Amino acid sequence: MSEPTVQHHSISPEQEAVEQELVDTVVASFENTEDSRLRMLMQSLTRHLHDFVREVRLTEDEWTAAIGFLTAAGHITDDRRQEFILLSDVMGLSMQTIAINNQTYRNATEATVFGPFFTQDSPEIPWGGDIARGAHGQPCWVEGTVRDVYGSPVPRARVEVWEADEDGLYDVQYADGRTAGRAHLHTDAQGVFGFWGLTPTPYPIPHDGPVGGLLAATNRSPFRASHLHFMVTAPNLRTLVTHIFVRGDPQIETGDSVFGVKESLIKEFVEQPADAPTPDGRHLQGQTWSRTRFDITLAPAAVG
Repeated sequence: MSEPTVQHHSISPEQEAVEQELVDTVVASFENTEDSRLRMLMQSLTRHLHDFVREVRLTEDEWTAAIGFLTAAGHITDDRRQEFILLSDVMGLSMQTIAINNQTYRNATEATVFGPFFTQDSPEIPWGGDIARGAHGQPCWVEGTVRDVYGSPVPRARVEVWEADEDGLYDVQYADGRTAGRAHLHTDAQGVFGFWGLTPTPYPIPHDGPVGGLLAATNRSPFRASHLHFMVTAPNLRTLVTHIFVRGDPQIETGDSVFGVKESLIKEFVEQPADAPTPDGRHLQGQTWSRTRFDITLAPAAVG
């Protein structure tokens, strides 16, 4: 039998009874919740929170510090920055939620974290369009297909892509309202897509706020491995939120701050000489560029 989660070291039976009575009282307070799922969530959350407090014997100063931390996270959050998503990411909670809700199914492409920098209403581009829209970095040609788990092409799948520039910043982190490094396109009748972006580079998550302070206090790096975000949607198929990562990026070995790297999502980004012909005939004016391929497989919508 496994050890109990709560360990009451040197706690008298009388004190333990007082603490347990409070847990039982709070759990019972949710008993009349009409929504059965909400009732279960609140009662389970109550038990786990109280178990944590009792296990670590949380001090009042620590409780005050935790409230201050959450308050600071709320104050720094706005419509362009989501500190609570960052907190969820660095605690691995985002990846755990993704693992639960995107269970392995046949050869479906693996999911990973959404991140805090997605925005609605990105511009649409055609095949061969450029998501950079003025963002700085090395040009990168990205191509692939979208298929279902049976190998059939998925026409008109929406492929949403977004990424940071070579300085490690997303467009929403600039104050000028720019839209850059993000767009969406649709697959053709054979499920094919292709676009220009930027060769991903490693960058730190925003660490000038409370989450950054937490990472510093625990001697953890804020850096993310180089990546390009994808969200792929199509009727009757499970929405895929994922990244691709750059093979050979040292940050993959030293650790991704949000635990998002999966081996199946590490891709070759092959550098091309400046005079190499581009897939769409684009002239890069003497720039080197890279290219990569990402073939996507979507699970049925009914799969968790």
